[in-house]
Amino acid sequence: MKTTKFFLIALALLGSVFTAEAQRGARIGYIDMEYILESVPEYQEASTQLEGKVQRWKKDIEKLNAEIEQMKLNLSNERVLLTIELIEEREEEIKILEEEMLTYQQARFGPNGDLDIQRRQLVQPIQDQVFNIVQEIAEAKKYDFVFDKSADIVMLFASKRNDISDQVLRRINRANNRKEAKNRKEQKEIEARDGLSDEQDAEVTEREKAAEERKDARTRLLEERKKQRDSVRAAKKAEFEARRQRLLEERQRRKDSILKARGRGNETPAEEGDGGQ
Repeated sequence: MKTTKFFLIALALLGSVFTAEAQRGARIGYIDMEYILESVPEYQEASTQLEGKVQRWKKDIEKLNAEIEQMKLNLSNERVLLTIELIEEREEEIKILEEEMLTYQQARFGPNGDLDIQRRQLVQPIQDQVFNIVQEIAEAKKYDFVFDKSADIVMLFASKRNDISDQVLRRINRANNRKEAKNRKEQKEIEARDGLSDEQDAEVTEREKAAEERKDARTRLLEERKKQRDSVRAAKKAEFEARRQRLLEERQRRKDSILKARGRGNETPAEEGDGGQ
């Protein structure tokens, strides 16, 4: 209820500000933080590593839970054979394990748990970078307001022309490229890009993207042609091997036939000699 009331008050205040600013032609922009995060390779790589940890933590909990369930089953089956002291001892062991599992769950997945902390650590540097870049763009482009489309404030309509997410991404990529520049030439190329306006940089990016797509298309075409050539060569080689095998077999048959004929010829004199005796 308090959240709803706060939201309505915030919405009313924003409405009043928009009304006042509209009279002087307010400029409003927005970003999509989720889109930006999904487009940053470093975030995706770290997010994948974190997901791997999450799966391992879940398996640990499942293993503990399975152990507890097995202990409960064993106790249920053996209860009639155990003394009260042994039953209480078993129940205490189960209770201790259940508390351990709950503590582990809270430590990993609870408020301020490992997952919560590591997600904040993962997102915070990029959020800080985005915040600084948004400040620069807003001051340069004279924006009065810049919102996060993926945040809790509901945007009932957002025109694409006011979306500055790609501008933020280009600047993030530019900063990363400066860090990864391997030589002076690459640094100069990056510095030259820094001197472009966002519109000019967007045009260059589009040209580079189109060039990369053409390069990929040529690569795919060359690979397809190579596959066709390899297929033709393989067919010719198979045909050659089959013909060679037929010739060898034919030659072997002739050789066997000759040897057989010679064998018969050698047997004839011996047979005649035996008859003469």
